[in-house]
This record gives sequence, structure tokens and C-alpha cells, in this order.
Amino acid sequence: MPLALVALAVTAFAIGTTEFAAMGLLPQVADNLHVSIPQAGWLISAYAIGVVIGAPLLTALAAGRPRKAVLVALAGLFAAGNLLCAVAPDFWSLAVARLITGLPHGAFFGAGAVAAAELVAPHRRARAVAVMFSGLTVANIVGVPAATLLGQHLGWRATMLVVVAIAAAGTVAIARLVPELPSPAQSGLRHELSAFRSGQLWLALATVVFGCGGFFACYSYITPLLTEVSGYATGSVTLVLALFGVGMTIGNVLGGFAADRALRPTVCAAFLLSAATLALFAVTAHAAWSAAVTVVLIGLFGFAIVPAVQTLVLQKARSAPTLASATVQGAFNLANAQGAYFGGLALDAGLGWTSPTLVGSGLAASGAAIALVAWAADRRRPGAAGDPGGAGHEPTGVAGAAGVAGVAGVTGVAGVTGVAGPGTAPLPEPAGRADHTGAGAPA
Repeated sequence: MPLALVALAVTAFAIGTTEFAAMGLLPQVADNLHVSIPQAGWLISAYAIGVVIGAPLLTALAAGRPRKAVLVALAGLFAAGNLLCAVAPDFWSLAVARLITGLPHGAFFGAGAVAAAELVAPHRRARAVAVMFSGLTVANIVGVPAATLLGQHLGWRATMLVVVAIAAAGTVAIARLVPELPSPAQSGLRHELSAFRSGQLWLALATVVFGCGGFFACYSYITPLLTEVSGYATGSVTLVLALFGVGMTIGNVLGGFAADRALRPTVCAAFLLSAATLALFAVTAHAAWSAAVTVVLIGLFGFAIVPAVQTLVLQKARSAPTLASATVQGAFNLANAQGAYFGGLALDAGLGWTSPTLVGSGLAASGAAIALVAWAADRRRPGAAGDPGGAGHEPTGVAGAAGVAGVAGVTGVAGVTGVAGPGTAPLPEPAGRADHTGAGAPA
């Protein structure tokens, strides 16, 4: 395994820790900056909005430039954004710094996944991309709980400074270990924009924005819910967050496996199961043991959605997937922003700490409704009758879009058996390897 892949994974670990650790640190941030917890939740939305803006914008600006230089610049911008967060004097300065930190997120994962695949032989591409995205998986299992624990004892600024150090180490490692790579061939921005003429692509993106917001409505306020309703001590929350990470990883792998065999049914079923589990959490949160079990299920169903909708977006943009890949990264983070926002509105309305889970259930149900409408519309298209149940039998053409077992999630998390996440640019399929195997086809 090239050491360059480790350099990419280190930066991915820092990005994953930054994105999700904020959710576990909301009480500390709110207390330190003298704002309410729902207002502190705007910091989650600020980062997500940064991703929404930065993913397509920086992808377009980086077009035609050497990939290594692009990766170094994006990783450096991410480290600088975290430093601004650590020294922010007040809440609004911190919100702006969080937005800046989110800008390079999507573009980094898009360029990084392609670079990872170019570092190895064609038959090892999927494993190479998985190594890079394993940094995000580890961040959810280890980085986020550790960051939350550190923030509880030394303050949230200490957590930010540790992330700065990790991001800086990743930037230096990329500069030293990643070899010079050829500039990517570009088909032109106008060609990439042509993919957005597809109504099905817009429906797929709407499914992500609304449906995946359900997970974040709950997860954004999980720490105060666990302490105020489930009875967990502040120090024990880190263990429950680790369970969230375990559920996410399992769901990521299972969702990819299911989507590879029946794409449309997997999308609909995952949203429905997520909606049901989030609604159930409003009841099970009142006991510590049942809350822990439900947290695992929320993570599982919430991330089982990701590989399916990621594949769906890539299929619907198969003729011009690069910009669409960056856009889906933004769509996941727009879901993050609006989920945190609507969950905070419920809290501000005095509906109680379990209210964000019910808001999340409604959002996930809306995602299922949009997915069902899109499925019905797709089946009415000429030639769609041969697609059994909307399974992953559509012509993929996009880096094996039907073979994405374990593909990454909201934040691009990839299971150890899978490949790239949102924002991943497609790669040419090695000769002689069929799309439907899912064994070596980067998504």
C-alpha cells in the first residue's frame, strides 16, 4: 500500500472529526460563547453550507490544474479554517470560520479519490480508494468520541487545535508522499452542466436534501438528548457516539450490498426504516439501554441510505458525472444544515429534547415519498419496463455505479470493503471487469 494513501487518509480523518465532533461539543460551545444550544447548532449548518458552496465552486476552479497541488491547497485551506475556529473570539466569528472550513470538503474528496486510484494498478483501485475513505470511518468510531471527550475536559478550542495539528500533518504528508499526478482531462463546464437537464437527477438530489436531513436533525442534538432524557453522564456520551459510528459503518456496508442488487427498493426501504427508527427514539430515549440500541439502529439505517442515493445520482448523471459528484456532496451537507435547523426550531418552540427525533422522522419520510415518486416516474420511461423493481440494472457507465458495496456516506464515509463517497469523481473501469461485480469498480 503506497504511503501516499495514508497521507490522504490522515486528512480524511481530520475532516470527518471536524464535521461530526461539533455535534458532541454543542453544550460546551454554547456555554463558552453564551448562546443557546439551538443557536450553537447553527455552527453545524454553517459548515454544511460551506460544503454546499465549496464543492462545485472549488471543483470548477481546480479544473485542469495538477491534482497534487490541488490536494495540498485544499488540505491547507481546511487546516487554516480550523485554526480560525480555534481562535474565534465570538459566536459569529466562529460561524464564519466554520463556513470557511467546510469549503474544501467536497472538492478534496473528489480529487483525493481519483488520486488514490491513480496511485495503484487498475485491479487495486477500489481498495486504494477505500483506504483513503477509511479515515472517515475511523473518525466516526474513534475521532469523534475522542474529540468530544477532549472538549469536555479541556474545552472545545483544545479539540479544534488538535484537529489543526492533524490536518497540518496530513497536508505536509500529501506534499511529501503523493507523487506528481497528471492534470485531469476536462470535458468542459458546459458539458458537465448538461447533466442537470435530467429531472430524475433533480429528484435524486431532492431525496438526499430532504430525506437525509432526518438523520442530522437527530444527530445534531444527540448529546443533550442523551444527558437530559436518557440519563447518561456527560463522560459516557462518548461511548454512545462510538456506537453511532459502529452503526454508521455497518449500515454503509449493508446499504451498498443491498443497493448493488436492488437500487430503488433499497432507497425507499432505507428511508422508511430510518423514519420509523427516529420516531421510535422519542420513546426509547427515556431509558439508557434502549437509547443505546436505538442509536445503533439510527446510525445503521441513516447510513444504509447513503450508498444507494450516491449510486442513484451517479446513474442519472452518467454522461457528465464530475460536477454532479461534487453537487451530491453539497446535497448531503445541505441535508445536514436543514436537519440541524429544523431540529433547533423544535427545541426553540419548547417541544422538548426528543422533538428533533420526530422532526427527523418526518424528514426521512419525505425522502421516502420523493423516492417513490421518482421510482414511479422512472418506470414510466420508455425501456424502463425491463428494469426489475428498479434494481441496480440500469446501464451504469459511471465507474461501476451498480457495484458500490460499502460506498461512502454523508460525509463520504467508506467501509473497509467499499469505495468512494459523495464527491468522488468516476474512474475508468479496468478492461475485462464487469460493472455488476462490485469488486473493483470505484463509484
